[in-house]
This record gives sequence, C-alpha cells and structure tokens, in this order.
Amino acid sequence: MPKDADGGWIATLVITIVAGILRFWHLSTPVKFVFDETYYAKDAYSLLKFGYARQFIDQPEGAADKAILSGNLDVFKPTPSLTVHPEVGKWMIAAGEKLFGMDTFGWRFMPALFGTLTVLLLIRTVRRMTRSTLIGSIAGLLLAVDGLHFVMSRVALLDIFLAFWLVAAVSCLVADRDWTRRRLADSLDQATEPGRMGRWLLIRPWRIAAGICFGLALGTKWSAVWTLAAFGVLAFAWDYGARRSLGVRFAFVKSAIVDGIPAFLSLILVAGITYVATWTGWLLHDNAYDHNWAASNPAHGVMKVVPDDFRSLIHYHQEVLAFHTGDYIKHATHPYQSNPAGWPIIARPIGFDAVNDIKPGTPGCNPPAGTNCLQVISALGTPILWWGGALALIAALVLWIGSRDWRYGVPLVGFVTCWVPWFGFDTRPIFFFYAVTMIPFTVMAVALVLGKILGPARAALGTASPRRLIGSAVVGAFVVLVVLNFAYIWPILTDKVLPHPDWLSRMWFKTWI
Repeated sequence: MPKDADGGWIATLVITIVAGILRFWHLSTPVKFVFDETYYAKDAYSLLKFGYARQFIDQPEGAADKAILSGNLDVFKPTPSLTVHPEVGKWMIAAGEKLFGMDTFGWRFMPALFGTLTVLLLIRTVRRMTRSTLIGSIAGLLLAVDGLHFVMSRVALLDIFLAFWLVAAVSCLVADRDWTRRRLADSLDQATEPGRMGRWLLIRPWRIAAGICFGLALGTKWSAVWTLAAFGVLAFAWDYGARRSLGVRFAFVKSAIVDGIPAFLSLILVAGITYVATWTGWLLHDNAYDHNWAASNPAHGVMKVVPDDFRSLIHYHQEVLAFHTGDYIKHATHPYQSNPAGWPIIARPIGFDAVNDIKPGTPGCNPPAGTNCLQVISALGTPILWWGGALALIAALVLWIGSRDWRYGVPLVGFVTCWVPWFGFDTRPIFFFYAVTMIPFTVMAVALVLGKILGPARAALGTASPRRLIGSAVVGAFVVLVVLNFAYIWPILTDKVLPHPDWLSRMWFKTWI
C-alpha cells in the first residue's frame, strides 16, 4: 500500500466533503414529491410509524402528498399495502425521516448521505487496487461530479442505496483478496510440500462483511443477485490463482474444497441470512400484507416443515415477482422508458420533474423576448464521463484479457452484472436511472485506464519521464473537461429556473427531451 497513509485520508476526506456539499446543497428543494418519492417516502414513513407498509389516501388524486406537504401526516389507511421491493432502502429513508421529520429534507437526507459515502468507498477501493492515492482520488472526484449519481443522491429512491451496498461489497472482496494473499504468502513453504493444500482460511472477516453487504443490497433490490453471483465466481478465481501461484498441486480441486465451500458460506449463505433478517419488521407484524396467507392455505409436501410465517413470506415474494414479470407491467408504457442498450451512451435519460411555461417577470426568469422559462430535474449522466467511460470499459476488457491484470476484471464484472440482466426485462418499462449502479464501476474503469495513461511517476534516473508529462496532461485535461461538463449541466440537475433557449442548449439530442 502507499506510504502516504495520512495524505491518503486527507485527500479522501476532502473529496468526500466536496461531494457532500454538492449533494446536500439546497437538498430540500423542490418542496414536493419528485417522481417515485411519492411511493418510497410514504412507505418509509409507514414502516417507521407502524412497522409495516400501509395504503395511503388516494382520493382525490395526490391528496396524501398535499396533506403531507402541508404538515398533516394522518394519510394512512388501516389496510396493509403490497410493496414491490424489499424493505432495506425504505428503512434507510425512514431513518432520515426519524431524524429530521417527514419533509423533503428528511426523506432525502439518507440518499444524500449514502451517495456521498459511495464516493469515499470508491476512493479507498481504487487506491487499494492501484496502490495510488492519486488514482483513487481521481476516481472519487469523477464520481462526485457525475450527473446521474448526483441526482439520485438527492431524491428518495432506492437505487442509490443499491449502488452503495454493491460498491461496499466489492470493496470488502478487494480487501479480502489482499488479506488472503498475505496469509497464503506466509505459508509458502507449507504450500509447496507434496500433497499440501496451503493454509486453510476458514474465517475471513472481509468476505463475511461482503456477504452482509450483498444481503443488504438484495434487501434493497433483487437485481443485486447477478452481481453477487458473478463476484462469487470471480472471488473463487482469485483464490484459485493465489494457490496456483504458490505451487499448490491440483490447485483447482483443492481450492474448490478449502476456498470454494467457505466462500459459499461466507457470501451466499451470509447474504441469504442477512436478506431474510431484513424482513424482520414484516415477520413481526401480523397485519402486514399477506402475513396470514399461510393460515388459510394449508401446506403440502416438504412445505409442511416450513413455519407459516415463512410460507407467507414466500408467497409474498411470488406476488412481487408476478408484479415485475406479469402481463400487467409488460403491457405498460412510460414516456421516459429506455432500452438498456443505450444506457452506456445516455441515449434516453429521464426527467424527474418539470415546471414549464414560467412567465417572464417570475423571480429568476429573464428570458429573451418571446420565450418563457422552465425548471427541470433531469437524471442525466455527465456526458463526457459516460462516453469516456464506455471507451475505458472496452480498454479494460482488452487489458484484462491481454495483460491478465485482475484489477480490470473488477469494474467489468460490476458493470456487466448491473447492465446486461436488464436486457431480459426490456418488454416492460425500464429506466435510465437504474444505471446509477453502473457508474461507480464505470468510473473505476476510467480511473484504471487513466492510471495506465499516466504511467510511472519517475524514470530510472529519477527524473520526470516525458510519458509522465504527456500522460499528466491528458489525464488532467479529461478530469477538467468532466468537471466543466458537470458545471454546465448543473442547472438541469438542480431545478434551476432557465430560459427555454438555455435549457434547449443542454439538450444535445432529441432523445434527451
């Protein structure tokens, strides 16, 4: 690891503070429910107040939202509600509501906090992978100024929590890789003796922590299952490679026994237990939706050994799965739905909020003659970062295969598992903001490739190399361009009043409108 431990933490904290200032600045604006906040903020408060989700008044349309914004929180019916995502993200939103109240700041506090903490985690993870504080800091700065990650950190939706827990899990696996190899290296002599497997490492704290984080990711959204599965395979490949490099004979078979079985327990089993534990609130409340389903539906076969509460929970999951894959949602449409094929290049971003036709003379509205103003919140990634990221991911694939450098596999596996599975659901409305889980891994790939461009710090004679100078110019120019690009789109990320021509100048393609 780099020897600048103090400097590494100073750089980490400075960039994290900058990311936090950006995300918390005027966080309570606009004072309204933005997009799906209308569901998650109320579900979170229902969990906080009753322990399970209840339906809320819906007549006339928007009545519950208006009541809450006016300070009246008595908007819930006594009937339970079927919520179509697990409860971790909503409990996290509820924590902010508990601390600061049921208002826009309260329900957006935790998304902003965990969006900021994702920047910190990414810095430390990339620093560990590259052994460079500079490259880690570049990764954190780029994530701090990504438009999509920024917007998702300022609205009470679930996806920013999913991104955090996935990055946390991967960070733990990277730390486990270092931890394990240090201990295997200590047993080098033992590992090379005929018939030996090398050191047994049954209890691996970082891997158990990764399992907990993956379980919390699953408890936020089920889509985390693909990332869990793929990184489980990748982690085993790291273990096998370590034992093989130490000279263990029949390393694959032996690693499957001494590493694969414990890995399954630490990752899959721990994640599963953690996931079930996240349903504790539902399990403890008899009035929760479908909690008593098993009482009127006798068990058959092997299900007779399953307690009724858990049979009811299984049925609940079946209903949620039917919602996400059934005919109802397959025939639904939405003006902002997008095909995942276009996500890496921001083919179709999504608008979260818009106020059109703001008349001249309204505070902040001074448009050219004959035009009006508008306010929008567009979930738009910083274009230069995303387009550069698409190229960096291709380069990472080449470098992973060509140089067999394990580091490039981490962002690629993370990106692919957060992107490719959505192609199987493109018959239903899906949205660009789901890609917020992709951007930390994209930024990781960008940082690794920029580090490759940057080159070594000094030549053999101790003088700055020409490659380093050229690389520094290229890397510096890219980072500056990304920051300037973020500053340019800032008004359409933050609900600023803009003359219509100024807004249109930021809509670079028709599909962005």
